[in-house]
Amino acid sequence: MYSPSGSWTSRNCADTLGGQDGGADVRTMQRKPRRRGALDVKSGYSLLEILIVLTIIALIAALVGPRLFAQLDRSKVTTARVQVRALETALATMRLDLGRDPTQAEGLDLLVKADRGAVAGWSGPYLSGGLPLDPWGHPYVYEPPADDQHPAKVISLGSDGKTGGAGNAADIQNQAGV
Repeated sequence: MYSPSGSWTSRNCADTLGGQDGGADVRTMQRKPRRRGALDVKSGYSLLEILIVLTIIALIAALVGPRLFAQLDRSKVTTARVQVRALETALATMRLDLGRDPTQAEGLDLLVKADRGAVAGWSGPYLSGGLPLDPWGHPYVYEPPADDQHPAKVISLGSDGKTGGAGNAADIQNQAGV
């Protein structure tokens, strides 16, 4: 209640609400839920905020993605070069045992398996784990030497699996020989 002195008093408020007369106590009364005003906002993200975040992620992926894929392609080319060199080294070891290179018909399979009765001096297998495929899943191509002056060639046909090509599709072979 409003007191004659011009202020509200707790006694007057309690009396108004039925305080000491056996009515409800001010401390135990429950508040009425207030209506949500314009400043009360539900928690969460708006559609606009989500779209902005997705746009930023797409821009980052568009800038970084091609660089990552280019690095992956370069690593496949490097892997093919290392495998070509390993196959040529295995061929050189086999050449020491056999005294010759495999024929076109025998190919790279001779590094892994051979009929000991048909191939004298074979002490293989010369590769552990079998004959690998190139990084693109194609078999390596074997070209026997044309003469004693040139070593046999092991070639990866690149990403397209066809002779020739440019970039990642270019053929990969060891230029120095064994």
